[in-house]
Amino acid sequence: MRSLTSIYLFSHVAILLIAGHCFGFGSALARFEFSEVHMGTQFRIVLYCEGSTAATLASQAFERVAEIDAITSDYLETSELMLVCRTAAGRKIRVSPDLFRVLEKSQEMAGRSDGAFDVTIGPVVRLWRHARRVGELPEPLRLARDMDLIGYRKLHLDPPSSSVTLDRTGMLLDLGGIAKGYAVDEAMALLRQKGVTQALIAGGGDILVSAAPPGSQCWVVAIAPLEHSNEPREGYLCLRDQAVSTSGDAQQYVEIGGVRYSHIVDPKTGLGLKGHNSVTVVAPNCTTSDALATAASVLGAVKGSRLIESTPGAAALFIQTTAAGDSIFETARWKDVPRASAKYQGKTP
Repeated sequence: MRSLTSIYLFSHVAILLIAGHCFGFGSALARFEFSEVHMGTQFRIVLYCEGSTAATLASQAFERVAEIDAITSDYLETSELMLVCRTAAGRKIRVSPDLFRVLEKSQEMAGRSDGAFDVTIGPVVRLWRHARRVGELPEPLRLARDMDLIGYRKLHLDPPSSSVTLDRTGMLLDLGGIAKGYAVDEAMALLRQKGVTQALIAGGGDILVSAAPPGSQCWVVAIAPLEHSNEPREGYLCLRDQAVSTSGDAQQYVEIGGVRYSHIVDPKTGLGLKGHNSVTVVAPNCTTSDALATAASVLGAVKGSRLIESTPGAAALFIQTTAAGDSIFETARWKDVPRASAKYQGKTP
């Protein structure tokens, strides 16, 4: 559902291993970094642990991401999500705890955003994927037909039975605005269970960091500017036990008839968002920051800021490129997000 502006990070930390697990005291240990491609993007794990266990811990975290992808992907016809789409019309289908949790969070965000976040958007998202490939707007009659399948109130969850029901045959769920954030959270939860207290996990533009590394105040995360624009003055954040997600059209968009359309689709109009925009959200966890960034992109700065401000611990930065330059809008709590020192200015990843 969304594309991500680049996010850079810098950190030099170390922790200790005891009995096969990592702990934040004692002798300093080395930094380890691993990366694999999952969910259509690069996942990166940085952790501090004894060398003989670091690779195993990272592998287990990546396996957790792959497990969630196999459950939530709308690209894999064998995924649990696609099975639900094929079989849940008019009847209850019991689903796994992971899928039910993601759908619960999705429906919660849909209600809070008045449908700006809506995972039933799948049929129209597929139309826009085709539009980007061929450089043509979706055919109006097909768009109208698929819009009739959209609406988060057509998706029903039953917590006692962990089951899902869809109102209509042909409905297609798309978890692209929340699944990566959930996968990052779950991978970090696994590392914490293994004793890792200082780590960073990035899935594309969704990033979660743990406690501050020894000898450092925080993890430094730099928000990349919009394409062909000046770097925002708030570009370097100093984060601890927080998540940050950026939603925008820097990578996935199409220009048709002189109009730039994002891959992010407004569920109420069925149209890709117009213009060149990004929203960066800091929140307590990555599931929340991921979903909020998508919803706020659809709502725009004014309505989106209300949604952000109503979420405990969340703050956001909106950037829009106009003919006169970048327009920047901050939510009230954005000023409270700690900034990194000026020594990081101008550094590269």
